[in-house]
Amino acid sequence: MSDIDVLVSEVGPRDGLQSINTIMSTSDKKKWIKAEAEAGVREIEVGSFVPPKLLPQMADTADIVKYAKSLPNLTVAALVPNFMGAKNAIDAGVDKMCLPLSVSETHSKANLRKTHDEVLEEIKQIAEYIKTLDKSERPKFEGNLSTAFGCTIEGKVSEKDVISLAAKMMELGCDEVGLSDTTGYANPTQIKRLIRLLKQEVGDNNLTSMHLHNTRGLGLANALASLEEGITTLDSSLGGIGGCPFAPGASGNIVTEDLVFMLDSMGLKTGIDIKALIEVNRMVKTCLPDEELYGFTVDSGLPKGYSEGGWGAN
Repeated sequence: MSDIDVLVSEVGPRDGLQSINTIMSTSDKKKWIKAEAEAGVREIEVGSFVPPKLLPQMADTADIVKYAKSLPNLTVAALVPNFMGAKNAIDAGVDKMCLPLSVSETHSKANLRKTHDEVLEEIKQIAEYIKTLDKSERPKFEGNLSTAFGCTIEGKVSEKDVISLAAKMMELGCDEVGLSDTTGYANPTQIKRLIRLLKQEVGDNNLTSMHLHNTRGLGLANALASLEEGITTLDSSLGGIGGCPFAPGASGNIVTEDLVFMLDSMGLKTGIDIKALIEVNRMVKTCLPDEELYGFTVDSGLPKGYSEGGWGAN
């Protein structure tokens, strides 16, 4: 992170592709990931280790991980729902694993088919297994607090529950926790308040990432609020693809191209070439002709006379 200000973590190949009907071919996934890495994206969540019968879109994740590991300067991340998924991810060679724990227990039962206690037990098993590995083989293990700002099934979510569950995940062995606005309910004031409360509980260095959705158009506002509270990693999806199949109406991650343009125009360094990223969008669109991609920057183009990183300093 020393040469960049904000780490933009691309989640499209996982969060995006799991939420659409089209099953992208393995070769097209590899082209997408390679092109984004060449555009300067440093971290990509390339898939999830879930049973193929549940998410056939993710059936080739192990193969994708092994390919992505061959790309230079790329942190290869994957979602894992349980101990078995984590073991498969480790065997494939991931650099980072993210396990989602829904603060809304109803959502947890729909998404992972597990109660809070059952998910926490999986986290404990994973953390204990990681400790048995050689240090060179240990992936970073992040616990994600899903539906942290509201749930389409339960409605309001208790901030006390968010903080309590985060503390338990850290106690059980997660390296850090991340906040997820799975349903696109959050607003900037809520974002700031919860980040402050959670950092008081787990420490500044153990809460660095935010996963946002743009369901109600507040995605970039929430991203900016997160940055103002010291968050340094922001998840986004190329073309805004994706959502949660168990959160009705909550489609649409924040758009990678729009996020990078905002950060770049503010003079913040991401290490990403915005022009190259726009070309990746066009390539992915040809691979997903029946799916809608979103984003203002791709549709409008870069402003006349725009120079990367130049406007933020003026």
